[in-house]
Amino acid sequence: MAVLSSAKRALPWGRTSAGGVIGGLRALLGTDGGGGRSLLPSRWKSSQPQLDPVDRSDEEGGGDIDWDNLGFGLTPTDYMYVMRCTQEEGGFSRGELARYGNIELSPSSGVLNYGQGLFEGLKAYRRADGPGYTLFRPEENARRMQHGAGRMCMPSPSVEQFVHAVKQTVLANKRWVPPQGKGALYLRPLLIGSGAILGLAPAPEYTFMIYAAPVGTYFKEGMAAINLLVEEEIHRAMPGGTGGVKTISNYAPVLKAQMDARSKGFADVLYLDSVHKRYVEEASSCNLFVVKGGAVATPATAGTILPGVTRRSIIELARDSGYQVEERLVSIDDLISADEVFCTGTAVGVTPVSTITYQGTRYEFRTGEDTLSKKLYTTLTSIQMGLAEDKKGWTVAVD
Repeated sequence: MAVLSSAKRALPWGRTSAGGVIGGLRALLGTDGGGGRSLLPSRWKSSQPQLDPVDRSDEEGGGDIDWDNLGFGLTPTDYMYVMRCTQEEGGFSRGELARYGNIELSPSSGVLNYGQGLFEGLKAYRRADGPGYTLFRPEENARRMQHGAGRMCMPSPSVEQFVHAVKQTVLANKRWVPPQGKGALYLRPLLIGSGAILGLAPAPEYTFMIYAAPVGTYFKEGMAAINLLVEEEIHRAMPGGTGGVKTISNYAPVLKAQMDARSKGFADVLYLDSVHKRYVEEASSCNLFVVKGGAVATPATAGTILPGVTRRSIIELARDSGYQVEERLVSIDDLISADEVFCTGTAVGVTPVSTITYQGTRYEFRTGEDTLSKKLYTTLTSIQMGLAEDKKGWTVAVD
């Protein structure tokens, strides 16, 4: 896969000139969390970042990519979108496109010291019924980021700003959108406390940015069913915590359980609730559904489970197909006695589960063409790619 030379280029606020070094030192002496006067450089107090002019002279061509073997990895694209705000401003204003590249943060930035950050994930698809691209329910990602920002004491872009930024990022990187049916352009919006802070307090400045990468299937199994392991000791979230928001601090703690499971041949881990240790919550990066007869159940989002956009969509599509869908506590007994199990998420789509191992016993589930997960996968992806009429108004055109 090609890595563009522009990926090595730092943004202007990251240059290490003498002025940049002095500015960085001043940033370290910024608001100390104790009410002291902010010494942030004036260039950090503007919501208009100083960006290189956008040069689209190399926009033609599609990159040296094997579209038939596209996994879920980082392939640097051409541009990213950046927007900033300070505490004094209280909100974001117009952002700009910049060449994809490194950024520089103060060692005392809120995101590095206290994990004050959120991210989202969504995809752009090349339309099958004509030119252009589609986004799938981007306003839901914007609202989820706003909800998470409130929990993490951060300002957040408006829904309109968020969707506009996503569209601009897609158009600037359109040559990286995979051919129809080969994958999608994955978009990663980030909201971070970029301002310098020493004491425990909200950062004085925030940066919203979006970068993109062409992706295929998330799991190494591709479109095949996966095998999961129930984790009994490590918990992803707890009541009163941040399990229900997409904060960056939710993900590193699950890496150990995930890596241990993968070393044993499992694709991912299923986590139990931290109180009773008998109710299934979700996997490391996706929601869970169980099917028994004509009934479908998924763990309720009661603060410890991320309210997935794909999850919400699948609930609606399953109900449209005549299934009774319950959002409730799903016990380990409900899980192992199910006829069918599948996972949902932006990255994983709708992925069937072949087996789940719990306390050393492997339980098998129905997979194949006649399953509900296959039907829902076909319906969902047909809407996303423009192969079927979008009667729900979920897709947003990018032209």
